[in-house]
Amino acid sequence: MADAATIRLPVEKIAPDAIRLERTLDASLETVWRYLTEASLRQQWFMGGTDARAANSDFELLNDHDNLSDEDVPYPENYAEFKGKTWSESVIRFDPPRLLETTFQGGKNGNVRYELFPEGERTLLVLTHSGIVSPVGAQDFGSGWNSHLTVLEERLAGRGVRNFWELHMRSREDVRKALDA
Repeated sequence: MADAATIRLPVEKIAPDAIRLERTLDASLETVWRYLTEASLRQQWFMGGTDARAANSDFELLNDHDNLSDEDVPYPENYAEFKGKTWSESVIRFDPPRLLETTFQGGKNGNVRYELFPEGERTLLVLTHSGIVSPVGAQDFGSGWNSHLTVLEERLAGRGVRNFWELHMRSREDVRKALDA
């Protein structure tokens, strides 16, 4: 099971409004693609909603992080307002199983690009979030993505995540240190 000690970095700030994260995942390109595009799998590591199906189509992201912890843990007070919130997103680029680019928070906080590269039986996932305009910026989005990608990594490896919110709080500090370095 993942806990605060298994958080993986780096998070790299590549522009004033953009961050990039990389993970090598224990799954095939096709499996990782399904976890990005199919809502029933995506909700296990990020957000559910509806499937992302094709370029120039819309889909929804449902913010319900209760699915991310194996234990029954409450939402932290500062995130409770987002529970159950749905964002309408658009698919910008859709090239199965190698490239998915979508809007984020209805496009209000830019775009997220997921690039997949085969590495034998594993897959390198490169996530680039650009166009971040939120005042919380790279650190907040970096810690969020770092936490969610850690959950994806654990799920694909057949392991669990005891407490997502504990993982996320540790990730905030680790990402702050990485971005300040």
